Amino acid sequence: MDDHRTDLGTILGELNALPTFVVGQLGQSLDGRVALPSGESKYISGPKALDHVHHLRAMVDAVLVGIGTVEADDPLLTVRRVPGRNPARVVLDPSGRLSPSARVLTENGARRLVIRRPAAGAVLPAGVETLALESSGGLIQPAEILEALRAEGLNRILVEGGPRTLSAFLDAGALDLFHIVVSPVILGTGRTGLDLAPIACLGKATRPATRVHVFPEGDVLFACDLRQGAHGEGAHGNAESENDGDKTVGESPAGHICPAG
Repeated sequence: MDDHRTDLGTILGELNALPTFVVGQLGQSLDGRVALPSGESKYISGPKALDHVHHLRAMVDAVLVGIGTVEADDPLLTVRRVPGRNPARVVLDPSGRLSPSARVLTENGARRLVIRRPAAGAVLPAGVETLALESSGGLIQPAEILEALRAEGLNRILVEGGPRTLSAFLDAGALDLFHIVVSPVILGTGRTGLDLAPIACLGKATRPATRVHVFPEGDVLFACDLRQGAHGEGAHGNAESENDGDKTVGESPAGHICPAG
């Protein structure tokens, strides 16, 4: 049988050669869970897969997480498992819920930025920068987030979580690449990794060009390139929001005919 696995050094080397990119990272179980119902998630991934996350952190200008991840995991978002510099740490906190004692705000020489709506004025520790962005329907749009970060000189971005933030970036077509690590463990119940806008049929599914690497502990990395056209007609970010009640059965929201069965 042919072995189509890709060396991890090749995957990381090609990524590191890009001057600008947005890469998402998700670790999940075989049954698509990222945490138990209790919120426990440390650690679904094995040691080498965790090293990979730290390699990604070491090669980006900034790592971004949503407020839900900070509240659930209280992460440091630093580079510890591999050599490398710490990236800027960015928290998406539209409503101003972020605790000043969160570990992500710890001073260690790297920039710390919080993105929130202008009216969210909770006090933050000295040295923490605030980017005030307007929201639409209670959400700050990924494109506006990336524009603001690039204006700050942060061009290589890792979106590390959580599921809601990753789903929003994926739905908006704001990810260039997506690294999904599937670990050989079954949780049975718990929080799922992605919750995207529905599609009408498999012909609308996103099918990115993907390379695979298997870590020694059995974790499998799917390195997906969302920039290329190697997917179905349902490219990410094209979900319709209009009412589809008057459409013919078997017709997709965008007007493409889907197989009826």
